[in-house]
Amino acid sequence: MNLRPSEKISVTELNRGLNYVIADGLSAEAMVVFTSGTFLTAMAIHMGATNFQLGLLAALPTFTTIFQLASIWLVQRWNNRKAITSLFNLLARFPLIAIGVMPLMFRGTTTIQVLLVLLFFQHIFGDIAGASWNSWMKDLIPGERLGAFFSKRSRMAQTLNVTLSLATAMGIDYVKAHYPAHEITAYTTLFLAGGALGMISVFLLLRTPEPKPTPMDDKVLKLFGRSLKDNNFRNLLAFNSLWAFALNLATPFFAVFMLKTIGLPLSYVIGLGILSQLSSIAFIKLWGAYSDRFSNKTIINICAPLYITCIVAFAFTAMPASKLTAIILLGCIHVVTGLSTAGINLALSNIGMKLAPKNEAIVYISAKNMFVAFFSTIAPMVGGLLADFFAGHHISYQISFAGTTYTIIDLQGWNYFFIIGGTLAFASLQLLSKVKEVGEIKSKKVKMHMRAALRNKLRSNIGREFTDNLYAPSIAVRKNVSRLIKKTQLSPPK
Repeated sequence: MNLRPSEKISVTELNRGLNYVIADGLSAEAMVVFTSGTFLTAMAIHMGATNFQLGLLAALPTFTTIFQLASIWLVQRWNNRKAITSLFNLLARFPLIAIGVMPLMFRGTTTIQVLLVLLFFQHIFGDIAGASWNSWMKDLIPGERLGAFFSKRSRMAQTLNVTLSLATAMGIDYVKAHYPAHEITAYTTLFLAGGALGMISVFLLLRTPEPKPTPMDDKVLKLFGRSLKDNNFRNLLAFNSLWAFALNLATPFFAVFMLKTIGLPLSYVIGLGILSQLSSIAFIKLWGAYSDRFSNKTIINICAPLYITCIVAFAFTAMPASKLTAIILLGCIHVVTGLSTAGINLALSNIGMKLAPKNEAIVYISAKNMFVAFFSTIAPMVGGLLADFFAGHHISYQISFAGTTYTIIDLQGWNYFFIIGGTLAFASLQLLSKVKEVGEIKSKKVKMHMRAALRNKLRSNIGREFTDNLYAPSIAVRKNVSRLIKKTQLSPPK
């Protein structure tokens, strides 16, 4: 196990290393499922967390992004991203194991305050490791394979996420129903398992080769400032920041809207979320191939309008008189949301790596992550402040025809956020037009290519059988004519 960067990496070593990166992604994804999201929130609620403390838990991943600056300094000083990534990922796993072990060793010691402190350090160490890992992957993965590789990794990780989430949710529900006294033990056991899986991911990273990086000589803040002076990268930051703000102004309230305004059961909301994930899994391979063949910017130009349409469409899902109609509409929205976000998230990640100079990738990617995290954090806060204002405003427009009244527009409460969020997201696309990417192709040509590929696939799978059935009678006629010619000993015409 060599911790030093390699001057030259063979094709065999590269392929083996990429397999380790995929395996690392799967073990890390399992860790995330067990120690964050819905299960972390449920555990915090069970421990008696206040709304403010729940908000702190949600804000930790973005609040600690600023510590990526420390990663830049460490990479600059030691010039060994493999060692830095592995060390800080290892440190990030210890708080998770501590959360799992403490209730077993010291009953009653894991309070919500202790949980917040441990997770705070877990996110700090994880952000330092993550920035170093991004720079490492930028140099390790060939540019022409970037989209295909990360789409494969994301597809496998999402599939694992859906499977584990469902199985774990069923397990937690079983414990709550039959052994309610052991519910907190079930949650802490998840943290213990997550920490152990995280350790496996560190072992896999240690076996992954690292290309020797180009040293960075300038000071951290000067390097950070240089990324902001890059006009093309600054255009990407402007687009990505406004896009993140627009999405986080609306998307955090989707579940609230479906539960409170439409009145859907929680199981329906979870089911729609899974439907969106399955759609994302089905399409991410396609977007990965197209991002390598065409460009990431082209993928965004295709997928972003679809997602914006979904955001705006949410404002009208409470209007149908029939709840079944609303559920069908929501199902369609979630399918399109899944396929569009698969392309957008993949392209945004890849374009950041692609535009970053090879010797300063960690600085550029960290700058992008910090800006996006900042705007992603303030957007829900702005939404929360405006929630009361929009709750008291109502716009409705109806028409009557043949004695029947039809509602055309009915905006109130959260609906305004969806309209505003969609409008801001559309405005951000104007900023994307200023970003220049090598290999960029107009989205119109890509759409033509996609339609042609779909037609060819349909012809190969369905058309062959259809054609055989269509021409079967003429084939039989030709065979009969040939028999008749032979029988009458006539020569066939040339």
